[in-house]
Amino acid sequence: MTQTLDSHVRTQTTQSPHHHDAWLALKSAAASLQNLQAKDGSIADASEVTGAGTHVDTIVRSIRELAPLFPHDAAYHEALMEDFGRWKAAGLGAPDFLDSLVEFQPQLDRVDGRQHLVVFPMYTQNGSSNRFVEAVLIEVVWPDFIAELEAGEYSNKLFVPIRFLDFTPGYDTNSAVLFPETVAVRQTPQFTWGAIFADREAARFRRVVTAAAEITRLDLPDEARQLVEDQQLAEETFVMWDLIHDRTHMRGDLPFDPFMIKQRMPYFLYSLEELRCDLTAFRESVRIAADDDASEEARHHARLVQYAVIFDRIFRFAITGSRVRNYDGLGGQLLFAWLHQNHVLHWTDTTLTIDWEEVPGVVIALGEKIQQLYWSSIDRPKIAHWLAAYELVSETVTPHPASVWAKGADALPLEGPPRGLTDAVLDDEFPLSMFFEALDKKMKDVIASTAGITGATA
Repeated sequence: MTQTLDSHVRTQTTQSPHHHDAWLALKSAAASLQNLQAKDGSIADASEVTGAGTHVDTIVRSIRELAPLFPHDAAYHEALMEDFGRWKAAGLGAPDFLDSLVEFQPQLDRVDGRQHLVVFPMYTQNGSSNRFVEAVLIEVVWPDFIAELEAGEYSNKLFVPIRFLDFTPGYDTNSAVLFPETVAVRQTPQFTWGAIFADREAARFRRVVTAAAEITRLDLPDEARQLVEDQQLAEETFVMWDLIHDRTHMRGDLPFDPFMIKQRMPYFLYSLEELRCDLTAFRESVRIAADDDASEEARHHARLVQYAVIFDRIFRFAITGSRVRNYDGLGGQLLFAWLHQNHVLHWTDTTLTIDWEEVPGVVIALGEKIQQLYWSSIDRPKIAHWLAAYELVSETVTPHPASVWAKGADALPLEGPPRGLTDAVLDDEFPLSMFFEALDKKMKDVIASTAGITGATA
């Protein structure tokens, strides 16, 4: 009997998990369960509780069958099945998966190609705000040169770069992150990891930049062309970018909580924080590319990170999403306008050209400008910091003509609570320039086509 069971496990471990019957059953049950869940993840209609319980049973059976494929996650999967069992026994009210969440620790053993089955009631950022039961099969992306960088000057013990194998409907969206803070729990634990889907980031980058370069007649340098043509190369490049970006949120002269948790501030402050982290990744990549002690692989990817930051920011970020407080969009607009106004990016005869030899110095200068804002703001009151940040942005990106903020401090409600200042910011405080308006019209279908994209479907 033991030999038969061992043989069965060996047979399953050679089967790709996203083709496994148990995974397909889990996906189907989760999708059916989502149709019955309220926004907080509960089954609000008492008449649906019995049917929902059947779907929960299917999910638990599927996890149990799939678990041998992931021995490194044994404690997590055991706790996960227990959480599902308690949830069902309690009548499927608002879910609480704290016990299984604290058992899932993918950051402790980052091995290239290591796979995980992750199931939680959670919302998906840039996807759905509903805490539905979502399931995702993922694979860690951890090439040797990344391991070497992380073990050296770029330590980031919380960072877990991943790629998709398969997912439930909540991830058939623009969401490219898997964060523990999205999971339904009874109390907030200490968050110890954050996962970013490098394959989705790379795939949509490649599709968008290919189209934008064609539309703008931009002649891509040879290494940049390799980047948009090679999915694996792009994935590894984004892992390097994200590694440095992610750790930057907690480093530097920070006048506020770097993640701005539970803070209500004008969205252009979020723009500057995200752009600061990207420009730090750019600056460090310039340094690594020139470092003779770095591996050739690290230097090569460092050069590619510089192209990735610029192209993703100016082509994808600037025209992706709505115009309602789009902080990443504004960051892209700011970088484009800065490059143009510093005469290293040119739009002449309906052709985009970039003076690549001059770009690093200009981009690093923008990063230093933001760093100076942060350094100075430690000594400033909050409102003074907000006004200085607005001035920095509006010096380069033109505000809406109807903006109250653009009229200066005398027009703003400075005597009231800070909320009044935030409310005075227009939803589209910094509208798209004529260049981006035209580009947006030509790129809409391309941008829309990247929803749900993965490395496998690129």
